[in-house]
Amino acid sequence: MKKITFISALLILFLVVTSAVFAQGGMHRGAGSGGWGMNSAYTRMYNPKTVETIHGTVDRIDEVSPQKGMSQGVHLTVKTEKGPVSVHLGPAWYLRNQDVIIKTGDQVEITGSQIEFNGKPAIIAKQVVKGDDVLTLRDDTGTPAWSGWRRRSG
Repeated sequence: MKKITFISALLILFLVVTSAVFAQGGMHRGAGSGGWGMNSAYTRMYNPKTVETIHGTVDRIDEVSPQKGMSQGVHLTVKTEKGPVSVHLGPAWYLRNQDVIIKTGDQVEITGSQIEFNGKPAIIAKQVVKGDDVLTLRDDTGTPAWSGWRRRSG
């Protein structure tokens, strides 16, 4: 009888913990990605139909949290002929581990999706070219390079 009571208690405990995890949204794609996962609201802002390329000089580099609950990301302000442009690169942890290092004063070419973020224009970068170096952050659909399981066609 003690064995049945013990198993019942374990089952109840499992159900309580599982319910709490699902209620907090903890078990979904992109969990553990700091809000930068493929299906996050932020990542879904990328629109392949609004992709453009800008050229300019990196004026400022900041680490910011784009939306509540997201881990730190890297944000650039790029001086262009038309004025400053706000550029969102990706999660800071990912960019710290890349071979291409972006610094203030660098001449860059940035291709990405033109979005409106907090009521202001911005670009979610797909690719940054600095001299001969190319930093690829997203594919043509906006799927982040840091999404290790991303779907591949063909």
